[in-house]
Amino acid sequence: MSVIDLEGVTFAYGEQPAVEDVSLTVREGDFLGLIGPNGSGKTTLLHLMLGLRNPDSGSIKLFGEPVSEFDDGERIGYVSQQATNRGGSMPVTVREVVTMGRFAHAGHGQLTDDDRTAVDDALQTVDIADLADRQLDQLSGGQRQRTYIARALASEADLLALDEPTVGVDAESRDEFYRLLESLNDDGITIILIEHDIGVVTDRATRIACINTELYHHGDTKSFVESDALTEAYGKSGQVVHHHH
Repeated sequence: MSVIDLEGVTFAYGEQPAVEDVSLTVREGDFLGLIGPNGSGKTTLLHLMLGLRNPDSGSIKLFGEPVSEFDDGERIGYVSQQATNRGGSMPVTVREVVTMGRFAHAGHGQLTDDDRTAVDDALQTVDIADLADRQLDQLSGGQRQRTYIARALASEADLLALDEPTVGVDAESRDEFYRLLESLNDDGITIILIEHDIGVVTDRATRIACINTELYHHGDTKSFVESDALTEAYGKSGQVVHHHH
C-alpha cells in the first residue's frame, strides 16, 4: 500500500523554484531518508507531502486520498525542526503533551481508560515514563524529541515525519534516538526523515530520496550509494561518512 504518491509536483516561492517536477511514492513500512544540500527544498517537499503546502502543479495523494481532501490527521505524526526548542516556559508536563495525541480519539473530550493506557504505552515505548510529570521546559533536546514522538504514537500514527530531529542533541542521545526509530519502523510505522548527516541516513534508512530542487535519486540505500546522485545533487563536496558506534 502506498502512503504518499507524488506525481510531477512543482512548488516555487515567487519566482524561485523550491521543488521541480518531483514524482515519488512512499510505501507502507518504508524508512525514507530525505537528503539534499541546504536550501535544496527538503522541508518544502515534506510539507507538500503532508498537505502543509499546496503544490503549484502536480498531484499528491496521502493514504490514497488527494492530500487536499485528507482529514485523518491523527494518522500522521510530524516533528518539526523546532521541536527541540519548543516548550519555552509553558507550564505543561510530558504526560500532558503526549495526552494531546489522544484528543482525536476521545469522544466529547472525555478520556477513557483506553486513552490513558495508550498514553502510558507511548511513554514506555520511547523510554520516558520516568519523565511523565516533568515540565517540557525542563527537558533536554533529545527528551523533547521523544516526547513529541510519544504524542504521535499515542495518536496511533501510521506515518512519522521528522525534519532534522537531532539538531542540538548530543551524540549518545542521537544514537539512542535512531535506534528507537529503527525499532518503530520494525513495528510497522512508516518513517520519513530529513537529516543533514548523510552517513546516518544511509546507515539507518531503507530508502533514499536525494533532492536539490529536482529529484536526483529515489530508491533503496544500496543503489543510492552506488549511484552518482550524491555528486550530482551536492557537487564535489558531497560524500558519505559512515559512523561506527
